[in-house]
Amino acid sequence: MGNTIFQAQGVVKNFGPIKAVDDVSFVVKKPEMLGIIGRSGAGKSTLLRVINRLTDATSGAITYGDQELLKLRGSDKRAWQARCAMIFQQFNLVPRMDVVSNVLFGTLNARSTFASLLNLFPRSDINRAIDILERLGVAENCTKRAEALSGGQQQRVAIARALMQNPEIILADEPIASLDPLNAKIVMESLRRIHDEDGRLVICNLHTLDTARAFCDRIIGMRDGKIVFDGSASDLSASVARDVYGADQEFSEAATSTSIETLETVNRAVLKTV
Repeated sequence: MGNTIFQAQGVVKNFGPIKAVDDVSFVVKKPEMLGIIGRSGAGKSTLLRVINRLTDATSGAITYGDQELLKLRGSDKRAWQARCAMIFQQFNLVPRMDVVSNVLFGTLNARSTFASLLNLFPRSDINRAIDILERLGVAENCTKRAEALSGGQQQRVAIARALMQNPEIILADEPIASLDPLNAKIVMESLRRIHDEDGRLVICNLHTLDTARAFCDRIIGMRDGKIVFDGSASDLSASVARDVYGADQEFSEAATSTSIETLETVNRAVLKTV
């Protein structure tokens, strides 16, 4: 594999007669911020779940370093999932539990079942959890219940939980889909900073083109389970976007935007037509 750190080769995932992921291949040669775009049902989420081994591929191969990920079983698979953290659209926090405890759950893969059941966390882990929350700007909420936080704050807590695993790869599945533009920007800045400062590979599923261009080094476009674009953010032109989304000439990027400025422009244009 040479200098390649991650490689997907001919990955297929079928759900009955439907190919959710269809012969997907790509290579990552160094840690980068990689965005995957496409309309709903394009196969983005399924691909991330296959990489993390939350679901099994139908065929193909995925390698990270010298490990063949799709062949991992039992403790080896759990060890991979500790090295490859997932961040979900719906946060997946325990709502009635305090923030710092939610973050500490990121250590469960490395702890005994007995200690996990009793919520016995060493002081060093508690201090580290608070340090991570401080880094993400939400440490002042560490004693609050997760359900008391805003959506953007909850997503940063979810990112903190992922960082507690000390992962080599972070997979973020639509992390800003349920957030307002300001919180979306804060969450994406957090993920970008984690890549820049820690040198981690971050793969992020996104719906919005402006977000992908602003924060990602490289963008993969998926349509109907296949990769139809793989290039730099500067190569993501309007014509490429239409191809990725299977849209006609009337396709407007503004319709996918999370930018406050773009949304304000669209709103003004709509008001003029009323």
